[in-house]
Amino acid sequence: MTDPAEKKPAARKTARKKIAKELHDHPKQNQILAALPGADYERLLPDLEFVPMPLGWTMSESGDHVNFLHFPTAGIVSLIYDLEDGSSSEIALVGNEGMVGISIFMGGESMPSNTVVQSVGTAYRLSRKIMKREFALGGQLQHLALLYTQALIAQTSQTAVCNQHHAVEQQLCRWLLMSADRLHQNDLVITQELISNLLGVRRESVTQTASKLKKDGLITYARGHMTITDRPKLEERVCECYSTVKAEYDRLLPRPKTAID
Repeated sequence: MTDPAEKKPAARKTARKKIAKELHDHPKQNQILAALPGADYERLLPDLEFVPMPLGWTMSESGDHVNFLHFPTAGIVSLIYDLEDGSSSEIALVGNEGMVGISIFMGGESMPSNTVVQSVGTAYRLSRKIMKREFALGGQLQHLALLYTQALIAQTSQTAVCNQHHAVEQQLCRWLLMSADRLHQNDLVITQELISNLLGVRRESVTQTASKLKKDGLITYARGHMTITDRPKLEERVCECYSTVKAEYDRLLPRPKTAID
C-alpha cells in the first residue's frame, strides 16, 4: 500500500501542470530557457516544475539557503534590500528575461536581499542539485547564466547610482519603463505606497510626481493601477540609467523569440 504522504508531491505536480496548461504557460516563455539548444532544453525539461507566483510571495529572505532556481515566464520579482531601521529599497527587477536564485551557481549559497513577487506571474523552477549539475557541464546554460548575472550586476549598480543622484521623477520614470518592459504591457497593478517602498522615497514624493506625470499626459492611475499612456514622452523624461541598463541587457542576453517551438 502506498503511503499517502508519498502521493502528495505527485498530486501537487499534477495540479501545477494543469494550472500551467490552463494558463497556456510554457517554459520557453522564459528567454533563457528559450535560448537553450534543443538537446540541453530536452534534458532539463523533466526537471522543470511549474510554480505560480502570487502577488507578495517572498520567494527567499536575506541569508536564506536557496534551494531552487526560478525562471519566470510572466510577472516580476523584486530584489529588495532591507535596512536595520525598517526601511527598504529595490535593487533590481527580474522578469521573463532572467532567473531568480543566482547564488546557487555563484557559490555564495545565499543572497543579502529578499526576493519578493511584485507583479503576479508564473515560473518554472529547477532544484539546486540539477542546476549545479548543469552548470558543471559548462554548456550553454552556464554561459547564459553568467551573462545574465553580468546584466543583473549592471542593473543593481545603475540603480544605486540612480537612487543617489537623480530626482524622484526620473527614478519613477525608470521604474515604470523597466516594469513595463518585463510585463510586456503598459498597465501595471501597483500602489503608490508600494512604489515608494521600492524606490525608498516618501509616499508624498511619489504622489506628487505621479500627479505631475498624469497632468502632462504620460500616465494615468487609479487605485491599485498605473498605466503608461505616452511612452515616448516618458522616455524623454527618464534619466540615462534606463537606456544604460537596457543596452547592457540587449548586448548580453538573447533576443526574445516571437514564437514557442
